[in-house]
Amino acid sequence: MAELSGVPRLREQLSTIARIRWQLFINSLRTLRGRLELVSHIFVAFGFGLGGITGLVACGVGSWYVVSHGKSEWLAAVLWPIFLFWQLFPVAATAFSENFDTSNLLRFPLSYPAFFMIRVAYGSLEPATILGSLWLLGSVAGIAAASAKLLPWAAFVGLLFAAMNVLLSRMIFSWVERWLAQRRTREILGVLFLFFVISFQLVGPLMSRYGSRSHPEAQRIAQRLLPVQRLLPPGAAASGVTGATNGDFLTAAEGVAALAVYCAIFFFLLNARLHAQFLGENLSEAAARSEVRRGERDLALGWNLPAIPGPVAAIFEKELRYLSRSGPMLFTLIMPVFILFVFRLTPSSAHGGSASFLDRFSDMAFPIGAGYALLVLTNLVYNNFGPEGAGVQTYFTAPVPIRSVMIGKNLAHAAVLALEMLLVWAGATLIYTPPSFPIFLTTVAGLLFALPMNLAAGNLLSISSPKRIDFGTFGRQRASNTTVFASFGVQIVVVGLAAGTIIAARMFGRIWLATVVFLILAGVAWVIYWLILGNVDRIMFDHREEMVAELTRVS
Repeated sequence: MAELSGVPRLREQLSTIARIRWQLFINSLRTLRGRLELVSHIFVAFGFGLGGITGLVACGVGSWYVVSHGKSEWLAAVLWPIFLFWQLFPVAATAFSENFDTSNLLRFPLSYPAFFMIRVAYGSLEPATILGSLWLLGSVAGIAAASAKLLPWAAFVGLLFAAMNVLLSRMIFSWVERWLAQRRTREILGVLFLFFVISFQLVGPLMSRYGSRSHPEAQRIAQRLLPVQRLLPPGAAASGVTGATNGDFLTAAEGVAALAVYCAIFFFLLNARLHAQFLGENLSEAAARSEVRRGERDLALGWNLPAIPGPVAAIFEKELRYLSRSGPMLFTLIMPVFILFVFRLTPSSAHGGSASFLDRFSDMAFPIGAGYALLVLTNLVYNNFGPEGAGVQTYFTAPVPIRSVMIGKNLAHAAVLALEMLLVWAGATLIYTPPSFPIFLTTVAGLLFALPMNLAAGNLLSISSPKRIDFGTFGRQRASNTTVFASFGVQIVVVGLAAGTIIAARMFGRIWLATVVFLILAGVAWVIYWLILGNVDRIMFDHREEMVAELTRVS
């Protein structure tokens, strides 16, 4: 009995968690959805593998060149891209982040060291860490190829640099998740993230427009920034290797010491966050209960929409209220118009020659913006029940057919797309020229074909491959990989068919032919949509156990 009541050792706790995760993976392969997820993960891993090998070779060649030519101080030019990718990619692409919520392990008798190591270990399995490590390995190999005696020192600096990146990324994620747990800070971070993404889109056009101009002060500015970048992690790592290359061991020691200080600071901040979470920190936003006298508060009634049944109107109102409070929703509304603005900033050519496509065919700005608006709605349309979470069980007990629920959700998405079209039309009119009436009709007809196709496919995938969405946790805002790949296939077919039809009609000078073709395809698409909608109750009933298990699970 003493052995049963004793606290497991750290090694036993870690091995137990590893066995549990492995068994969960094996069990997931018993279902079709699990096997499809494995196939999608293999394709994603293959793509990342190509990127990792390409970056490894590029970093290796770059490091070998600068060291072998006596320009080892330029190693910072190799390390800075690795550092930026390591830190920015997980934030900008949370779809590839960890899906397992390690905070749920706090329900089990884990020691704090085990909890800390698990959090760091799971974070180290994300693509950014794997790719960054491969690229860093290529850089170390390039340094060793240029000078074999530098291999031990370069490997030591590389390990320290990798540890610093892992601790920094985990620290950023842990604190951002803590801020996202509260509404006010969540809104502030959402706005900052939105401005970051929008500003990042402007880098390419601005560099293309102004990068070729000569700036006499550019070298002087670079010389002033050089001492500053040496104090930052990539510059400190480069200084550590440069000092060893030149025999200046004081400079090498300073670079390593700076990296060690960064590691200590990031470890301290990460430890403070995780230790508070381990002790049971509660970030509830529930307001204190206030006494309300009878008659002081009027009952808020739902929307009364003409010609729309009450259950459908209730779902329609709920979806729009939820979406209006979502940061990604604001991002969805802005991006199509912003993309047109980015295209406008892009120079025609490097030498100011022939005009760009939208400069020559400015009336196509509205169809292109409409197509992009449809694409950015993919994450909403193809995962209808993701935001519901455990609330999906209510649909199986409420005296409302699932068909009405689906119609309400589809109407909400169609309303968002209609608002998008108004914004895109206004943006295309102001930034380029107003679309001609035939182009306007063709675009509307194309949307009448593309919308029901996406809604039909989205309804099926929302039932067969749902994924719980948590906007307060990084890595839990996207649909499953199976849904992502299937949606890509649908979009490729729909957008490719629409683009080919418009191009062929323009070549023959008969744009109205595209309108006729789209209207015919729209008739077929709406028939398919209503056929699927008529069977959606039976389909969802057949998948009820899988949906409830997936949307209510805690990890």
